[in-house]
Amino acid sequence: MAAKIRLSKKSIQTKSFEMRHQDVKKSWVLIDADGVILGRLAAAIAMMLRGKHRPTFTPSVDCGDNVIVINAEKVRMTGKKAENKEFFYHTGYPGGIKGRTRASMLAGAHPERVIEKAVERMLPRGPLGRRQAGNLKVYKGATHPHAAQNPTVLDFAARNPKNKRVK
Repeated sequence: MAAKIRLSKKSIQTKSFEMRHQDVKKSWVLIDADGVILGRLAAAIAMMLRGKHRPTFTPSVDCGDNVIVINAEKVRMTGKKAENKEFFYHTGYPGGIKGRTRASMLAGAHPERVIEKAVERMLPRGPLGRRQAGNLKVYKGATHPHAAQNPTVLDFAARNPKNKRVK
């Protein structure tokens, strides 16, 4: 009599995919921030920097794209967030906590820091998050020095009507 072969759930195994650092192929993406809502833009950029939009996403590998953002001074916020919400920092001295509103940062010399800080706080903390944040390039005007990389233009404002605010 022939023996019956039973397959248990333990004997059926699935293979999972783990990307390696040397197998990563990065692309360059250009986003225009003119009139775009800050939080929606920062969430989309953080997802692209981490690589979560790819089917080969691996949490422990920098598998995201390089992102270029232009017109950083023209980014918008809903409600009164520009005047009421503050970015806090510490000088290093006792009692040295200070804050700046987003509106004052946008009107200042470095408006790109508003987008950088918003994205930085959506990335994981640690060496991998710092490396992924280094793949973000934000510029004040409409020009950027990365034309040689042939970035693909992503029309973020046209993806959803809620992404753009016109005053």
